[in-house]
Amino acid sequence: MGVGFAAQGFEHNGVFWNNLNDAAKAGYINGYGDAMKVSAGKLDSLSIAADLFHWRGANKIIKQLSSELSTAHLRPDQAVKKLDTLYSNPKYSELDLGQALQLLAARTSAHPTEYDAAALVKLAPANSAEQPPRHSTK
Repeated sequence: MGVGFAAQGFEHNGVFWNNLNDAAKAGYINGYGDAMKVSAGKLDSLSIAADLFHWRGANKIIKQLSSELSTAHLRPDQAVKKLDTLYSNPKYSELDLGQALQLLAARTSAHPTEYDAAALVKLAPANSAEQPPRHSTK
């Protein structure tokens, strides 16, 4: 089963999420959180380079990026429940799971007591395929 997850072209979206059992959903959330911790940890080297090369504003950008990568405010059981609610609506079945998790984490850290899945739906793009790539100038 793990080999299928790593296959190229395999989409992690609502269809994928809805086919997971509860244990696999919790495992996915925990793995995603661990991966984000590793990614955020690698930002330390950028901070060192920013200081070394006197990059103005770099530390502010790095701090913001580190905050956006963090899922510390989102408990796995909360994430599973909220993603189940989101993906129960077929309209959002194509929304990328990573994007949904980042929106959840951002929303939860900004409003930890006021969050519900409906707020995520309002933040989510209507069709994630229409979003320009991160490196795009659009």
